[in-house]
Amino acid sequence: LGETNNSMHGGQQPQKHYGITSSISMAFPREVDHQYTHKLSEAMKPFGVFEDEDELNHRLAVLGKLNTFVKEWIAEISETKNLPPSAITNVGGKIFTFGSYRLGVHTKGADIDALCVSPRHVERTDFFDSFFAKLKLHEEIKDLRAVEDAFVPVIKFKFDGIEIDLLFARLALQSIPDNLDLRGDSHLRNLDIRCIRSLNGCRVTDEILYLVPNKENFRLTLRAIKLWAKRRGIYSNMLGFLGGVSWAMLVARTCQLYPNAVAATLVHKFFLVFSKWEWPNPVLLKQPEDSNLNLPVWDPRVNPSDRYHLMPIITPAYPQQNSTYNVSSSTRTIMSEEFKYGLSVTDDILQGKTDWSKLFQPPNFFLKYKHYIVLTASASTEENQLEWIGLVESKIRVLVGNLERNEYITLAHVNPTSFPGNKESCSENEFVSMWFIGIIFKKVENAESVNIDLTYDIQSFTDTVYRQANNINMLKDGMKIEATHVKKKQLHQYLPVELVQRKKRSIVELNRNSNGGSSKRSSLDGSQLDSSRDTDSGTPFSSPTSVCKPSRPAASDTDDRWVSPSAGSTIPTVVGRSVVPCLGSSRDTSSPTEQNQNGATAAAKRPHSPTQDGPPKRIRDPADLVRRGSGPWMDILPSMELPDVTSPLPSSNHQRVVKNSIRLALNRHR
Repeated sequence: LGETNNSMHGGQQPQKHYGITSSISMAFPREVDHQYTHKLSEAMKPFGVFEDEDELNHRLAVLGKLNTFVKEWIAEISETKNLPPSAITNVGGKIFTFGSYRLGVHTKGADIDALCVSPRHVERTDFFDSFFAKLKLHEEIKDLRAVEDAFVPVIKFKFDGIEIDLLFARLALQSIPDNLDLRGDSHLRNLDIRCIRSLNGCRVTDEILYLVPNKENFRLTLRAIKLWAKRRGIYSNMLGFLGGVSWAMLVARTCQLYPNAVAATLVHKFFLVFSKWEWPNPVLLKQPEDSNLNLPVWDPRVNPSDRYHLMPIITPAYPQQNSTYNVSSSTRTIMSEEFKYGLSVTDDILQGKTDWSKLFQPPNFFLKYKHYIVLTASASTEENQLEWIGLVESKIRVLVGNLERNEYITLAHVNPTSFPGNKESCSENEFVSMWFIGIIFKKVENAESVNIDLTYDIQSFTDTVYRQANNINMLKDGMKIEATHVKKKQLHQYLPVELVQRKKRSIVELNRNSNGGSSKRSSLDGSQLDSSRDTDSGTPFSSPTSVCKPSRPAASDTDDRWVSPSAGSTIPTVVGRSVVPCLGSSRDTSSPTEQNQNGATAAAKRPHSPTQDGPPKRIRDPADLVRRGSGPWMDILPSMELPDVTSPLPSSNHQRVVKNSIRLALNRHR
């Protein structure tokens, strides 16, 4: 079940089990390992991953004020509920932090995830009523808003310039002492599900820190891996990659396997371990425990839906959950490729052939593929657009799943960064954001030409988004989704010319330097990857700008194996008063992957001419307690992941939908 490390140095905790297996190596670091670790730390500084002392002290001061503020409020609310004065004096209350701040890996300007813990006589309604009102009167608190009906209810605000997301949980205790430890499972007894969800972030974070041999080595390694994942465009739980908690658990497992190693070695070993990991074997930091509280936990032996998870990484705190339920066959393939690339680069770094900066060079997504789908979300006001792109982005993985199931598509790769539209050909009253999905088509043998119809794949996605928007009363006039197929040479019509040109120049430089000893990376479709782009390819989307869609793309490339006479054809979905409704049939397309006879997991492919019998409906595990939303630890999973397909598409006089087709033709001749 683990191992006991009897000889620990430098702040490590002796006599403790780390992980469910014995370590791979107990070797202590050499002087050269410390030197490489120092160089790693220096290479990360330009990216703003470290706060200075003043910023750290500012955060501590703000959290101290907030903690005092909570104690005052709980005492006030206790008095209104007629508690005796002696009880009011000792009633307590406490602010806990979790996520990147609690782990000690937050970056400059990052928000703080926090939890307000109250005694049993304080209700959730008190938190969203009287506490919210008290916050509103505080002069240092700005941008205050409550999201009471979220999967994990939250109050968001800025306190003296620091963004805070504050959750609430009431425990079955008369008072909340300052030394309260939330790791004990007994605290979950007799709690409602929203309190359990709110406690989950703190309990998982604390358990991760408890299960690593050396916290400082863990923190520096995690900072490096998070920066690498953001730069390489694979940091987004929402879009089917990994979020902060998942990356933290992978790094923690590496630390368990190499308990005495320093950060430079751990980064290299991270890539070594996970480039060879045999998914879907789960990553576990400890042996799962049953606390007999009858809460649903991740267990593929019991829950059929858990058997479809492709890359399970299991949270260590009860109730154990898979933090990577959004991973698809495409995103797992992309991340596996990145693990191998990371191993190649760190091999070179530790052999003195290159330096750490190469690890953080982003690929050029826009040179990697021959074919792209441009997904455009637009609205008539900036406020509506912020809401609209949040919903659309949360459902993009549904579109990726639909494309993966098309029998002619090998891979669908969404870039986590969104882009504003083209300002030069814009409507003043239109705010646009665009996402790009790279597509690899399957090479079809013994066929002169094959027609590929993506209409259904995209239409079912837009139906899903519109149903969801309609169900939560978000849908407003002017909100649109449009999908367009373009080729690599047509991307300049969507992206700034200088961005495309800069990438093209740097690919020449990359090829010119290819004989310098450092390894090159080939992408899945055989094209060389560019590593010169300086922008951080993390998860945040760009602020919408007043823009509109580009002009119709040019004719298809003659030197491409895939010929598309209608390369600029789109499948728009428009909401407005003057559009004739054309409501296509739809079904739930969020089906699970299917396991083949050898036990390997592969996406179920859907023929491009769909029949009435759709893929099996995905069973959403009701125990998914990990939150999804604006950040890696805010992964709020809605109680209903997708709207019921029987619910109607919006079709009132004010909200009508029309769809066109998007079809491609394969020609084997160049």
